[in-house]
Amino acid sequence: MIYTGIFFKHKLPLQCLEYYLSSTDDIKNVISVTDKDVLIEKMQGRIINVLIINFYEITHNDLDIIIALRMKFPKTAILIVAGSQREDIITKTIKAGAKGFLTIDSEASELIQAIYTIRGGHDYYSESITQILLQKYINTMNPDSSSENDEYDDDSSALSSRQIEILKLWGDGLTNQEIADKLFISVRTVETHKNHIMQKLNLKSSVDLMKFAIRNNIIQI
Repeated sequence: MIYTGIFFKHKLPLQCLEYYLSSTDDIKNVISVTDKDVLIEKMQGRIINVLIINFYEITHNDLDIIIALRMKFPKTAILIVAGSQREDIITKTIKAGAKGFLTIDSEASELIQAIYTIRGGHDYYSESITQILLQKYINTMNPDSSSENDEYDDDSSALSSRQIEILKLWGDGLTNQEIADKLFISVRTVETHKNHIMQKLNLKSSVDLMKFAIRNNIIQI
């Protein structure tokens, strides 16, 4: 059985999607919400394999929601259904932690295929999104193409190699104790390194730290 959750900001498409999923024997939808705070509350203590999220035009706040959900519920894969097909938005959404991306005009059957694929441990993108990503890859192979400036600066040079190593392990989901055991250092040393990283980068929370690591390609998604 595959357990899903749905986060749509509008009730009608949410209820239609909920009804459609109920017709599939091995998919069970366990939560359907229209509010972000209610979503996080209802996800607590539940097994949700694939969370389906709808954004029309994906904003920076929406990207932060994806990152926050990935941090809080690392075992839940996120499938985005969006109206936007902008290359930069798609790329940032994937970097934020989404495992799948469908456009709002995708066929309903493709949603089911995406759920099965993501549950199987693979990423899934609709055909139009795949073409956009392929074209982006082709452009990067062209030495004459000019890359688009990312709004996020790479400040990782401010960190030592040990700090980057600890940040990578933390981003992979290891606890402080597991990081300490792996690097043959004390838990106190791990905590000290993490505090120094936060201070160097002027970050206030672990969510901010996760966003920094993802945006600067320290953590690979």
